[in-house]
Amino acid sequence: MLSVEERYHQVAVPKLMEEFGYANKMQVPTIKKVVLNMGLGEAIQNAKILDSAAEELTLIAGQKSVITRARKSIAAFKLREGMPIGCMVTLRKKRMYDFLTKLVNIAIPRIRDFRGISKKAFDGHGNYSIGIKEHIIFPEVDYDKIDKIKGMNITIVTSANTNNEALCLLKAIGMPFRK
Repeated sequence: MLSVEERYHQVAVPKLMEEFGYANKMQVPTIKKVVLNMGLGEAIQNAKILDSAAEELTLIAGQKSVITRARKSIAAFKLREGMPIGCMVTLRKKRMYDFLTKLVNIAIPRIRDFRGISKKAFDGHGNYSIGIKEHIIFPEVDYDKIDKIKGMNITIVTSANTNNEALCLLKAIGMPFRK
């Protein structure tokens, strides 16, 4: 089984050069970074949820997560500026490719009733976002030690100029899109 990095160099680059007519392989879009984010609104009442989420996100990513804080106060949510409300990790280079390999080959196939990921989650500039409802699809998370199942957002930032280029890139590295 090829890793995402090997698939990029052996499959994606030649395929994208042929399909989009790039003259040089340096023109082929690359994956710049992957951002994992867990937003935890319940952290306002229970600070322990945030600590366990940060620990689990660190396990999943293989890199220490950072606590994110509220930018604005929102009275209706009992939220004050500067309160901790989530955690995130930005992965680049080797860790990014390792995470994407794990996501494509292990985690996504473990999603219950999985039929493929949507092609509509591009932002118009070649970046793709996936929402995951259960973080327990990752093998590092010990199911017995979970206090609450949490969701997470995964954003894949590419150097592609269009959504079509990014879609072809992600398909070539093995992302399972819906038909």
